[in-house]
Amino acid sequence: MTQKKDRQHIRPYGDHWNDGKIQLSFTLPISAGEKAKEAARIYLEKIGFEQPQIVSMEGMGEGYSFFVAYGTATFFIDLDHIKTHKPEFPILPYEELSKLAKENFRKKIVIVGGTIGSDAHTVGIDAILSIKGIAGDKGLEYYPIFQVVNLRAQVSNEVLLRKAAELGAEAILVSQFVTQQDQHLDNLRSLNKAIKKETNLSPHLLKIVGGPRMDHRIAKSVGFDAGFGPGTKPSEVANYIVHELIRRHQGHGSSQKEKPRSLLGWLAGK
Repeated sequence: MTQKKDRQHIRPYGDHWNDGKIQLSFTLPISAGEKAKEAARIYLEKIGFEQPQIVSMEGMGEGYSFFVAYGTATFFIDLDHIKTHKPEFPILPYEELSKLAKENFRKKIVIVGGTIGSDAHTVGIDAILSIKGIAGDKGLEYYPIFQVVNLRAQVSNEVLLRKAAELGAEAILVSQFVTQQDQHLDNLRSLNKAIKKETNLSPHLLKIVGGPRMDHRIAKSVGFDAGFGPGTKPSEVANYIVHELIRRHQGHGSSQKEKPRSLLGWLAGK
């Protein structure tokens, strides 16, 4: 009789159900050799792996070695205690989203984007903002409900916020690719501090960041409203912007201390 599988308490799957088998790779600052191999095995034991096996060791220049290893994890994850870190919002098709925005906004939503600091990688931000988009999913420039300004690469905080204030931007989108020594986090914290000091920005300004090592949890930890990682489609970002701005303009989650104005009143400047 086959034993019923517990799909609520899980650990990695290798040869058979919940055997805990894991393959991992890492580098140690020691030249390749028997001592390096044993050091790698002992390290895996110390971080909790049972029966660690070093299956590959390659030198990476003087004083460094790269390892591929197998091991057995001893702990389980209870899915009841898992919380997802992703902004929740409906995903409407292009026509429905455009109609929703036109019903709620009398003017285009201004979006200012670019890469900040020394980051010169624009592939990600261009895929989201430019009309061509990615994989058949059109970028934000394709939507008539948006006015998109792409400042592209290595934009300073001062230039980004000056343009956002000048145009009355409702959202800023920044992309961060360079992550060595958590430079992307330092850049984002610096930008968030600059936003707090700037008095001419929209009180409903959305702060959005994307990048290959970014997610919603990390974005929130450095003061941003939303974070999008690899595989994000422009239509997802478009839906987030429209739905979140409607929510904010209707008085939910507004940072203003005064009584929130109605959406039409805000648009009319009253």
